Amino acid sequence: MIKKKLSSIGSLIVLAILFSGCNRGASNSRPAPAINPYPTIKVERRDVTAFKKFPAEIEGTVSSEIRPKISGYVLEVAVHEGEKVKAGQLLFRLETQSLSQDASAAKANVQAAQVEVDKLIPLVEKNIISSVQLETAKARLAQAKSSYQGVAANIDYARVKSPVDGVVGSINFREGALVSPQDPTPLTTVSNISEVFANFSMNEKDFIAFNRNAKGASIEEKIKNLPKVKLMLADNSEYGTEGTIETISGGINAQTGSVTFRARFNNDQGLLRNGSSAIVKVPEKFENALVVPTLSTFERQERTFVYRVGENDSIFSVIIEVGTNVDDLSVVTSGLKENDQILAQGVGKVQPGMKIKPQPTSIDSITSSSKPVFK
Repeated sequence: MIKKKLSSIGSLIVLAILFSGCNRGASNSRPAPAINPYPTIKVERRDVTAFKKFPAEIEGTVSSEIRPKISGYVLEVAVHEGEKVKAGQLLFRLETQSLSQDASAAKANVQAAQVEVDKLIPLVEKNIISSVQLETAKARLAQAKSSYQGVAANIDYARVKSPVDGVVGSINFREGALVSPQDPTPLTTVSNISEVFANFSMNEKDFIAFNRNAKGASIEEKIKNLPKVKLMLADNSEYGTEGTIETISGGINAQTGSVTFRARFNNDQGLLRNGSSAIVKVPEKFENALVVPTLSTFERQERTFVYRVGENDSIFSVIIEVGTNVDDLSVVTSGLKENDQILAQGVGKVQPGMKIKPQPTSIDSITSSSKPVFK
């Protein structure tokens, strides 16, 4: 009986050994992981143009603040906001009642002084009185006339007229308002907007780069050689006419640390208005620059990477420096060289050291793809 039990135990041990050996054989014969295809591209050199954007304020080439020369109540507003006016056209009429009374008194003084002169002339001719008295009377007459002319001028100033041809801006005072020359706010503005200025500023860092890249020995030569600039309107549409940078301020604003630029734009259609906001797009050209699709890059710990395809079609991450982004392209300043093969899509699905099956494609096919790609 004991022998039978020992025989059974031995049989079980043999079976266990044979079973474990089969398992090891099955484990060793497990298939290798599949190598998946991924699109790849070669790094190219291209001429590309990037645009730096700066907030701008639109100003008519002629912009005149309309202010009263005398104090008084507004009796009439003779124009409407946005109306085109000519130089000399009436804009506002102020109250002149008190001025009219002053004018009457001044005119009476002129008449009295004239009577005095007329009375003394024959007396001097007859040597009855000295000529000194006549000259004194004539001086009083001149003084009275001057006072009258001053009051008359003030009456004329009550009719506020446009000094230039242009378009009326916001009207800040209406009928019944008391206005004076000391008011900080003008009655309105009249601007000539057939051409407009776009005023914008660059910080010191951007200006240094801009100045370094501009061609020319002097600032005047640099301005002449500057490319045309574009304008984006408040609705994010692009203005149809390009502008020209005409002036750059001579110094850096101590409070803002910025340099002011002024670009001129044609405005025949009157779309741009004085005081409106926009964005100036200043082009920056990169000639023969290394470019990769921005879609092919990824970021970790504030650094930018791509996956480069190495020997045996294995991929490894490479740190790159990006100078700027132009549409869907990144301009690479270091980390890659021309004709390097990199992973084009799927950077979020792979790991360094993985093997892939490269599917060469073009950069344009990646940047023009309209399908959403998840990194």
